[in-house]
Amino acid sequence: MQLKGATVNFLGDSITFGVGASCVENRYTDVLAREFGLKKANNYGVSGSRFARQSVMTDDPADRDFCMRMEEMDPDADAVVVFGGTNDFGHGQAPLGMPCDREPDTFYGACHCLMRGLLERYVGKPVLLCTPLHREGEDNPRGDGTGRKPSSVATLNTYRRIIMEVAEQYALPVLDLYATSGIQPENAVCRERLCPDGLHPSDEGHALIARRIGHFLELL
Repeated sequence: MQLKGATVNFLGDSITFGVGASCVENRYTDVLAREFGLKKANNYGVSGSRFARQSVMTDDPADRDFCMRMEEMDPDADAVVVFGGTNDFGHGQAPLGMPCDREPDTFYGACHCLMRGLLERYVGKPVLLCTPLHREGEDNPRGDGTGRKPSSVATLNTYRRIIMEVAEQYALPVLDLYATSGIQPENAVCRERLCPDGLHPSDEGHALIARRIGHFLELL
């Protein structure tokens, strides 16, 4: 797609919101807008938010899941980028569910709900799914270890693979940032420069993500 002059919706969590960047101008959505000449980057990032709906809902904005917020995005945007899943792994209370699920109260069901909705809402336009970044503690099936996840569920890589599996069913492109971002906090040098807290990218990390997503969108 031609990015210059385009409007792109970005649906995500704290990384999309800009946590880890030193200022709003350095979050990946804004870097991408400048470097690729977007007309507008609509940022729909909410810290702590997840794909799947929680069994107990509160007034916390984080409990407004991706499926709920999908319908609030600009319907006339030229493309959509979805970047999430790390909080479903980290502290989400929804079960993984089954591939046949179609309601947003399981991770499988939420992926189907979200991708089907985006495919229909933006028919014929690029809808890009990005897998979660590597993070500290990603192999712990209890998530981030804060106790908010009620039981062992799955590693981060399992959530990543479900995103890819469901996207394939809807013929939606996937940018596998888990495999190709160049951000790996297990490496001390990489963590210091790109992901100091083991989860959120630094300014340099945000810039790297912006380039990865921008160049991928140009191929669509």
